[in-house]
Amino acid sequence: MTSSLGARLRERVAFRDQAPLLLAGAPNALTARVAEETGFEAVYLSGAGITNTYLGAPDVGLLSLPELAGHVEATRDAVSLPLVVDADTGFGNALGVQRTVRTLERAGATAIQIEDQVSPKRCGHFTGKEVIEASEMVGKIQAAVDARATEDFLIVARTDARAVLGLTAACERANLYREAGADILFVEAPGSPEELAEITRTVPGPHIANMVEGGLTPILPLEELRTLGFSVALYANTAMRGAVAGMRIALRHLKEHGDTTEIGDKIISWADRQNLVRKPLFDALDEKYAGRTTE
Repeated sequence: MTSSLGARLRERVAFRDQAPLLLAGAPNALTARVAEETGFEAVYLSGAGITNTYLGAPDVGLLSLPELAGHVEATRDAVSLPLVVDADTGFGNALGVQRTVRTLERAGATAIQIEDQVSPKRCGHFTGKEVIEASEMVGKIQAAVDARATEDFLIVARTDARAVLGLTAACERANLYREAGADILFVEAPGSPEELAEITRTVPGPHIANMVEGGLTPILPLEELRTLGFSVALYANTAMRGAVAGMRIALRHLKEHGDTTEIGDKIISWADRQNLVRKPLFDALDEKYAGRTTE
């Protein structure tokens, strides 16, 4: 299934005459279920989102490969969508990247994103970032390409050089990464529509535009991103941020009033919650394998 999902994702991002793929970020399998239920075509497993929700910590390179792989495996079991997995700097040198690719491909990833920051990395919209030499990142991408079991496992190459070396250097790196075998390119944190246009003008291939609310890049409508030549519009942590806002509303009410009788319209219903996590399906499977039938 992973191979067919990869072919579907590759075909989708190759189209230039339709709106960019709207890529919803998820920090866990439950959020991915909501994204699939809502009708999104693919899910992005956000390293920042997983770190925030799983560790309660900022996106500063704290997540380990086994922790990430566990989230990928759980999410793959929960949804049938392509999974684009944020693997930060790839968990090591080129040899470490090869192990990361094999691990995450086995876990059910459809694509892996690696970036050219030094380790430990920082969120792409934080200050104080540093990048490795372009030649080292080229080696990592080549290692990733060699390690994947199928060409339908896509390699996303992200550069954070815009903040460190400037946009021209970032585009030069993106071209090098494309030549090394990256399937999708991701120049992080351009500061204006003009910079977004420069990226796609000077670097051929499918590109991701990272739309971060409150971040360094302006939020643009899908149609404008299509006109600029972007294949993917990534909203990596919108769902998580919406969920946190909802949790605060519910918990503040509970703390103030001591019960939830007046906020039933602000929390998911019992029945809806069970349907979201597929309880009827699990009940049917339980009946099937236990040899019981329901009247």
